[in-house]
Amino acid sequence: MAIKKKTDKAAQRAIDTARRVLRIERDAIGALEGRLNSNFASAVDIILSAKGKVIVTGIGKSGIICQKMASTLASTGTSAFFLHPAEGAHGDLGVLGKDDVLIAVSNSGESEEIVRMLPAVKRFGVKTIGFTGKPNSTLARYSDVIIDVGVKKEACPLGLAPTASTTATLAMGDALAVALLERRGFKAEDFAELHPAGSLGKKLLKVSELMHSGENVPRVGLSTHMKDAILEMTAKRLGLTGVFKGSKLAGVITDGDLRRALEKGIDVFKMKAGVVMTKNPKTIMDDFLAEAALRMMEEHSITAVFVKDKKGLVKGVLHLHDLIRAGVI
Repeated sequence: MAIKKKTDKAAQRAIDTARRVLRIERDAIGALEGRLNSNFASAVDIILSAKGKVIVTGIGKSGIICQKMASTLASTGTSAFFLHPAEGAHGDLGVLGKDDVLIAVSNSGESEEIVRMLPAVKRFGVKTIGFTGKPNSTLARYSDVIIDVGVKKEACPLGLAPTASTTATLAMGDALAVALLERRGFKAEDFAELHPAGSLGKKLLKVSELMHSGENVPRVGLSTHMKDAILEMTAKRLGLTGVFKGSKLAGVITDGDLRRALEKGIDVFKMKAGVVMTKNPKTIMDDFLAEAALRMMEEHSITAVFVKDKKGLVKGVLHLHDLIRAGVI
C-alpha cells in the first residue's frame, strides 16, 4: 500500500507539472496578442509586396520552429523555405536575392550564426523581419521590422530549455501565415493543389475529378419503359439512373425507389420512367470539393448525386464508392 501511495504522489506531481507548463505557455501566447501593433501589419505588407521568396532562418530550437514556419507559409500560398544560418554564412547566402524577404528568428537576438549573416543581408538590400524577444538586440537593429515574441519566463523550471519562447514564436509564425493567406484570397481549392497527397488533399479534390462522365452516366427519357430503365441501371452499376427531358435532368430513379414501389405492390414493368421517378433530385456543382459532396450525401442519406456545370447541364454522377476509393472517407 505504501508503494501505491508513493506512485500516486509521483503521478500527481507529473500532472501538476504538465498543468504548470501548459499554463505558462498559454499565458505566453496570450501576452503576444496584447503586443501586436503596426509592425505586424508592416511585415505582412513587406511579404506581399516582395517579388521574390521568403527565406526563414534560425538556429537550434528556433531553427526547428523556422522549418515549420517556412512549411506553413509555403503550403498556404507564400513561396518560402528554410535556410540554416550556419550554412548561410558558408556560401548558401547566395540563394538570397534583392527581391526576397528574410525572416530571422532569435529570442535573444544575438545568436552568433544569425548575427554573422546580417551585415551581408543588409548589403544585399534584402528586407529583414526579425522575430525576437529583445527589441534592443543586434537582430532588432538590423531588421526593417521587429516582431516581438518575448516571454516573461520559460516553462522549464531552470529557465534554460526554450519552451514558452518557442511556442510563442510558433504561434506568431502561424498568425503571419494566416494573415497572408487571407490577404492573398487563398482558397480551399488552392490548398488542394499544394496538398495532392494525404487525407487533406483527397478531401479537397474536386467533384469533377472523381465523377463518372460521358457514356458512364446512366440516363433514360421520360417515356422510357421501366424494363429498359432497370437495364440501364444494371449496366451502369451506380444504383440509379437519371431521367431526362431533352438535356435537362427531370428526375432520378434509384434502387430504393424500385424497392419501395414493389413493396406497395406496384407493377413497375407496366410503367414509364417519368411516372416512377423522384422529381427535383439533389445535384452538386462540378467545381465543388469532394468533402462538400460527402457532407451532402451524409445530410440527405443518399449514396449518389448527379453533377451539373454552371449552365445547369449534367456532366456526371458521383457515387459514395468513388469517395471511398479516392480515400476521401
